[in-house]
Amino acid sequence: MPIDKIKKALKESADLKLLVAEVLCEKIYEASMALASAINNGRKAMFCGNGGSAADSQHLATELVVRLTAERDRKALPGIALTTDSSILTAASNDFGFEHLFSRQIEALGNAGDILFALSTSGNSRNVVRAVEAARQKAIYTVGLLGGDGGRLGSIVDCPLIVPSNDTQRIQEAHIAIGHIIIYTVEDNLFL
Repeated sequence: MPIDKIKKALKESADLKLLVAEVLCEKIYEASMALASAINNGRKAMFCGNGGSAADSQHLATELVVRLTAERDRKALPGIALTTDSSILTAASNDFGFEHLFSRQIEALGNAGDILFALSTSGNSRNVVRAVEAARQKAIYTVGLLGGDGGRLGSIVDCPLIVPSNDTQRIQEAHIAIGHIIIYTVEDNLFL
């Protein structure tokens, strides 16, 4: 029966978020304080990922620039999704290869003290790995929103937030929840 499948999916999503609450709260707080520190120091947040993670990158950058909730009328915060400029994405992919499309932007736009949120449900997306490697060369703090065992990114980001699941849709649901919590915590830190 379709209703049972819907209930099962919602329960799986809720159960995973409860598990995230048990295992990732300290790391989520660490990422929040790193973002607050970057913003306090006049730096920016950058986001990258592929597919649904690209959409989540845009979503989270928007929450910084516009606002997370209407209850806080705050100034805009600096956030950039490296997933949105079609001219850069196609030129970098064409001229240097798809694995370089984010790292090339980090090279151009990133500065020491910035923060990069690297989203990858597998933790193995080559273009996201390259972005983190480029960020590390520029003294940019890196946060990984990851899944499964964290993949390659789990061992190279400064703050790995590894959602304990192998189900892509459940991981992405947890990533957006984590991202919202990080931004809400930053707003609490900077504007209360």
